[in-house]
Amino acid sequence: MAAADTPVTRGEEEAGGPGDGGASGDEGSAVVEFILVGTLLLFLFLGILQVGLILHIRNTLAADAAEGARHAANLGVAAADGGPYAQALIARTIPGRADTVCTGTDVDGPGGTPLVQVTCKVAVPLVLVPLGDGVTITVTGHAVKEQP
Repeated sequence: MAAADTPVTRGEEEAGGPGDGGASGDEGSAVVEFILVGTLLLFLFLGILQVGLILHIRNTLAADAAEGARHAANLGVAAADGGPYAQALIARTIPGRADTVCTGTDVDGPGGTPLVQVTCKVAVPLVLVPLGDGVTITVTGHAVKEQP
């Protein structure tokens, strides 16, 4: 009987033929690859969401610090009042951020222009990607002080 006339059993057809050395060891590798790639993609997605959350918080803090500086720049209002005003705004716009520290001071701008500067500092925890204690964000807002 010739080699071409040799009957092939069903098990040998699925394994790739009689001489391939047992290629059936690849079974289940797609599941493992999916889990490995899926895990990497999940952490990438969560990292992108975490960066977006931090940027949102930073932009909100900057807007609240600028609003605190505008409040303190009004005629008859002390520059130090801008800090507590900004802290109250931050407590309303970013829930759970009661640990914010804001200070207001008088500074001189370009050409000796009187300015009010409000600086806010807050520690933001990394909730989606737990890598360390978090990020400390410091923002500053300025406004021209009204003069009589």
